[in-house]
Amino acid sequence: MVDLKSQYDRIKDTVNASIQEVLDTTTYINGPQVQHFQKALEDYLDVKHVIPCANGTDALQIAMMGLGLKPGDEVITADFTFAATVEVIALLQLTPVLVDVEMDTMNISIEAIKKAITPNTKAIVPVHLFGRAANMEAIMQLALEHDLYVIEDNAQAIGANFTYSDGTKKKVGAIGHVASTSFFPSKNLGCYGDGGAIFTNDDALAHTLRGIVNHGMYVRYHHDVVGVNSRLDSVQAAVLNAKLPLLNDYNTARKAAAAKYNAAFANHKNIVTPAFDLEGDDHVFHQYTLRIVGADRNALMEHLQRKGVPCAIYYPIPLHSQKAYLDARYREEDFPVTNQLVNEVLSLAMHTELDDEQIQYITNSVLEFFN
Repeated sequence: MVDLKSQYDRIKDTVNASIQEVLDTTTYINGPQVQHFQKALEDYLDVKHVIPCANGTDALQIAMMGLGLKPGDEVITADFTFAATVEVIALLQLTPVLVDVEMDTMNISIEAIKKAITPNTKAIVPVHLFGRAANMEAIMQLALEHDLYVIEDNAQAIGANFTYSDGTKKKVGAIGHVASTSFFPSKNLGCYGDGGAIFTNDDALAHTLRGIVNHGMYVRYHHDVVGVNSRLDSVQAAVLNAKLPLLNDYNTARKAAAAKYNAAFANHKNIVTPAFDLEGDDHVFHQYTLRIVGADRNALMEHLQRKGVPCAIYYPIPLHSQKAYLDARYREEDFPVTNQLVNEVLSLAMHTELDDEQIQYITNSVLEFFN
């Protein structure tokens, strides 16, 4: 699904030199490379504070800890996403409230959020799924009306912009009260291990978050808040420093590949392609995800696997149906879109190194199944 080896080969001299600097200075934790990356990412996102941490799941959990949410507080999030989003809500003994998504964007449904808000609701967690910006303008308006926090799960969409109704743009992750991201190797901006970060424009919240990631310490051995051990190490920061200047180019390459996929599948009765504007920037294609309609999606997947074509189903089981998150509050009729998507979605290879020959082989293999 990704080609990290070819990507590394293109940037190996820069990456190796950056890592060697860490080895030479032996500042493996919170060294200059981490500080440099923090500042560079703040500038890129146009956000006041980036707090690096150990991984994307930690980032989401620490964001919620920093907001002071209490056990029993309700947190609304999308049913159709990876489990980490709901996992941290449950770990903090908050009450997850899963809601349906929109068919066209696969992002959280604004109407479903409205229906789910109660006096116990304290936060909304929109997920920018597969690299597409959720409707942040509407979400922030709902949050304002109901005095709620917005915690952006930006693990899949770093570099994407949200375009407001007046035409202005803002990077996702810099819109909500706080946001999290992941630097897992396969992400659009990935390191060579685990890594993550939290973003906020709130000075007081940033101060709290910086304490939480470091055992609750601001001064060594003085623990002012309950914290965790979650730090981005200097080697991973070195890799990210080499790759961040290339992020826009990486995202452009992903969009170009998506456009070629879309062209190959245009007007096919069994294939629904992701709609996007090639000149726009609201979708950066962490995944390229089709909907297969009126045909056997699983049989297509088996056909592609026999042909050696990478493909995957993100995600095969809705969160509301997962054993860990079963809840009598949920009714199947509340999730019509999610329940349809899990039977239709199929993701094809998507990365910065896809070339025309590979795309042609993949698309021909897909079309062959229907002939």
